[in-house]
Amino acid sequence: MKRKIIGGVVLGLALVSLLVAAVVKSGDGKGLHPRSYNGGSQVVGIIDISGTIMAGSTQGLFGEEMGADRIMMQLREAAEDPSVKAVVIRLNSPGGTVAATQEITTEVVRLKKSGKKVVASMGDVAASGAYWIAANADIIVANPATVTGSIGVRMDMTDLRGLYEKLGVDSRTIKSGPYKDMGSANREMTPEEKKIFQAMVDDMYAQFVDNVSTGRKMNLQEVKKLADGRVFTGRQAKELGLVDELGNFYDAIRLAGEVSGLGSDPETTGFGTRGFWQDFLGSAGARSPAMSNPAINDIAPLFWLLF
Repeated sequence: MKRKIIGGVVLGLALVSLLVAAVVKSGDGKGLHPRSYNGGSQVVGIIDISGTIMAGSTQGLFGEEMGADRIMMQLREAAEDPSVKAVVIRLNSPGGTVAATQEITTEVVRLKKSGKKVVASMGDVAASGAYWIAANADIIVANPATVTGSIGVRMDMTDLRGLYEKLGVDSRTIKSGPYKDMGSANREMTPEEKKIFQAMVDDMYAQFVDNVSTGRKMNLQEVKKLADGRVFTGRQAKELGLVDELGNFYDAIRLAGEVSGLGSDPETTGFGTRGFWQDFLGSAGARSPAMSNPAINDIAPLFWLLF
């Protein structure tokens, strides 16, 4: 028994050492930043948006959520830093909530108004809410096989009456008004409630389309033709005018340097670092679209810019 205990302690210490080493590695702030800032007067800032975009400042245990508060703070820091002449926003996200996406977008627009050039760099996926944000950049760079687009809004609700019946659960609701339990999983949605929800989705969809039209300087009707929720490869998106250039992260850095007058090989500085669990477990935040369907609360349904 003592040997097992000692063995467990040794194994635990080894794991702790490994975790500490990983924390140090993930906290160095370098990531994909070529020619990191060494005191020069003019640089390109790097801001990473990975995982599902949510309101708040916290990040999920495995890096699957990106708090909008954190991103807004980084965007403001970049706007106020006189040494930053351009910013590359690295996107690897399937989207998120509408309000969180709008909060980040507002700061991107303010960043541009401060005189900084903004380049969006798309990784594996930059769809829905991530594209909403990217549409406001001066230049969008995607890989040929990046999954992007998904311009649209959806609401998910679950009908659990069959399960409740099998479990013998009898749910009762006392409410102050006829619509207070809209979206409840223990009853059927009424036609009136469906109209209310549909009107909300339609309004948010209109905001999404307007944002793309304004950000990309595209005709509203042309955007609507592409805004049926479908996704595109980076190459398809470029042909349709949703993306400007094909290339990787380093191409985005080069373009940011060129458009800001810093040359094709600018120094860079990172704002914030990747989450520890993202580095340790390998970018768990960049989940595939099929794995990005969050549960919906019965009392307060959420709107998701996901595909």
